[in-house]
Amino acid sequence: MAFQFNALDAAEFTDWFSMDENTLAQRGAARVLVEKCPDIPCRVSLEDAAIGERVLAVNYTHQTANTPYRASHAIFVREGAQTARLAANEVPALLRHRLLSLRAFNASGTMIDAEVVEGTAVEAELNRMFDNANIEDIHVHFAKPGCFAARVTRV
Repeated sequence: MAFQFNALDAAEFTDWFSMDENTLAQRGAARVLVEKCPDIPCRVSLEDAAIGERVLAVNYTHQTANTPYRASHAIFVREGAQTARLAANEVPALLRHRLLSLRAFNASGTMIDAEVVEGTAVEAELNRMFDNANIEDIHVHFAKPGCFAARVTRV
């Protein structure tokens, strides 16, 4: 089964980088200077931010369906990041060294399957989940902090 990782669109965050600290704070966001790597995974480039880079921490609604599974959490976006365009079945390197939580949703946005896997084993679990024709997409989360990493769809 072919799958596709979908990064967040850089255009969604362009205006945020020109906001002053007060405006960011009013929106529940903050500018962060990266102090260690790997530590801050960018949801646009699907790469770990480098030491010294500036990133934004924002609350992002990644599950927008009007169900009990509607969800948002903190994410990081690198300043100047370009939207990652991965090949089919390509897994972003930033996932490989992390414990992941996979949450599978049907077309109405209800979670119908979930699993925790090491990043080195994510392909097998994505394929197992997508064997279920009722699964529309899979949200990958970093298991320890619980934050959204990327959305995966069938190709």
